[in-house]
Amino acid sequence: MHYTNSRNKIEQLLDFADIKIGGDRSWDLQVHNDDFYTRLLAEGLLGLGESYMEGWWDCDRLDEFFHRILQAELYTKIKPRTEFLKVLKYKLFNPQKPSRAFQIGQQHYDIGNNLYRYMLGKRLIYSCGYWKNASTLDEAQEAKLDLVCRKLGLRPGMRVLDIGCGWGGTAKFVAERYEVEVVGITVSEKQVRFGKEFCQGLPIDIRLQDYRSLKGTFDCILSLGMFEHVGYKNYGTFFRVVNRCLKDNGLFLLHTIGINLSVTRINPWLERYIFPNYMVPSAKQICANIEGMFVLEDWHNFGADYDKTLMHWFRNFHEKWDLIRRDYDDRFYRMWKYYLLSCAGSFRARKNQLWQIVFTANGLPGGYRSLR
Repeated sequence: MHYTNSRNKIEQLLDFADIKIGGDRSWDLQVHNDDFYTRLLAEGLLGLGESYMEGWWDCDRLDEFFHRILQAELYTKIKPRTEFLKVLKYKLFNPQKPSRAFQIGQQHYDIGNNLYRYMLGKRLIYSCGYWKNASTLDEAQEAKLDLVCRKLGLRPGMRVLDIGCGWGGTAKFVAERYEVEVVGITVSEKQVRFGKEFCQGLPIDIRLQDYRSLKGTFDCILSLGMFEHVGYKNYGTFFRVVNRCLKDNGLFLLHTIGINLSVTRINPWLERYIFPNYMVPSAKQICANIEGMFVLEDWHNFGADYDKTLMHWFRNFHEKWDLIRRDYDDRFYRMWKYYLLSCAGSFRARKNQLWQIVFTANGLPGGYRSLR
């Protein structure tokens, strides 16, 4: 009886998103373990992800499944018993404090450079591509990098800071194309080792460093896909560091995933298995923390492009799995597939955004000309 009641509740919820259990459409669920229903009601998004990793259910198109359940906001209709305690923990503690700054590097970015090389493309850019005039992933990433450079007005001889430089792909692009000097920081040891070799011979200094310890001044500052690791308790600190390091007439470009509602905690499955201590900002949270420090010159949203980027990343990952799998197992494959395709579904449902925001310390004389 308990199993039947749980299944009936899940079926009723899924009806709101036009998803069937045992259906024949690509977004329908195929359940292999009847304990799935009670587990989902008890554990919510965490139980949904863990049960997929364990093979309890399948779906031909996870991206479409998540597009539908997120568009229907089914996640608001299941409240796990432990949710209140987890929200309280995030209000009382600072998960992104300095002593934990390198945790994301160790648990996510250091899991293997070959994985990322096969998945991300030739420049190893781990942020949203710009697909306006692009037809391939590499073209979309180059278009994004060139857009960033043009928005910043880079000129030869400038000194540029890249906060969250990854494997050095952005630093290499701007140094080669715009003849600038770059300092890049990351919290991943493997990224530093790879980046130093990747950028050899160019005026690029890649460092293992937390943003809070930055010193010196720069003509321009950029940060692509790093702000999601800062955490709402540290937004003010982050912007104060940027303000301190940016020359009076300099530009700062922030490229970040954004969310439509201000929250203090995100998807618990993603946090446990993919991005420890991550947090996606809202527009309100960003704006509240720049007051008195920056003039907001430009705000560009191309979040729909992240759906396409993620689908290309998954295609690369899937097609190269035979080369990747020697370092991982089948559970990792299901975990990574779930991560990439669930995120694609969230951007498709427009629950997540991708923002490029340009700031100045004192306002650009004559105004800023927006570029797209």
